[in-house]
Amino acid sequence: MEPVERLYLDALMEDPAVPAGSLRPQLLAGARARRRPAAPTATWAEPYAGRVAAMDALLASAMDDDWSRTIVEGWTLQELVAHLAAKDGLIAAAVGAPVLGPPLAAIDSAGRTRDVQAYERERSPEQTRRDWRAQADALCRHLAALDPGTLATLDGMEVAISDHMLARCLETWVHTDDAAKVAHVRLPHPVPQHIHPTADLCARLLPWTMLFSGLDGSGRTILLTLTGPGGGEWRMPLGISDAAPGEPEAHITADVVDFCFLLGGRRRPGGPDGIAVEIAGDQALAHDVIATAPALSGP
Repeated sequence: MEPVERLYLDALMEDPAVPAGSLRPQLLAGARARRRPAAPTATWAEPYAGRVAAMDALLASAMDDDWSRTIVEGWTLQELVAHLAAKDGLIAAAVGAPVLGPPLAAIDSAGRTRDVQAYERERSPEQTRRDWRAQADALCRHLAALDPGTLATLDGMEVAISDHMLARCLETWVHTDDAAKVAHVRLPHPVPQHIHPTADLCARLLPWTMLFSGLDGSGRTILLTLTGPGGGEWRMPLGISDAAPGEPEAHITADVVDFCFLLGGRRRPGGPDGIAVEIAGDQALAHDVIATAPALSGP
């Protein structure tokens, strides 16, 4: 059985909608055991660990030609995996976890990505895959002993390590999807308990995406409803210094996965190919929020 097929089975195994008395869990248990699981880590880092396991399942199915195909940003699959290893290594350095790969020279994402990609181009794709997975697993094991509020800095942004890891979850999820589309493979979504905290981070980033785009939302509030498994409702103040939300001026409703991928730069905020969004209240404010949502997405 292919690793991606086993990933589907794993998702089914965690589906709470499996009927009582079904034999499906017993039938799938053997397949699940053969897939390399996520590394043990803190509960709050499990969404990231889950996306690492999903990416690894996809990479296990890659053929020789797949590794040289361009995926995104002009990067081959091997270079994309090196990019993920580079970003994970910078987070590892920020919290005192082991940093694998070439010596740590550049400490910004772009510079470290160039260094790791150059290093991995001299190695086989399978070595690159092992390096990336080893870095991710070492980080996960280190996080098991950390408080989620521990501050860490990446690219000049000092925030709680739990938020950094949700950002790593989103980026790994997005890039796994990038690679899967090029390979014409359909992957299951993360389990709802991993989608929800990722969506929560995306909702909390909205004041920053607006400010980064030159719009100050101070004193204004929206109600955000994200539908589907892992979704929820957020009453979001749009100023980065706002102490508490006020009365919502606009209500935005969208699918939770579409919203996460909008923040991740992989969904369009409008047009015939854009995500389906329902808006009530202040139309201009809602459109500003949606249009600026991808502002922090990057390679």
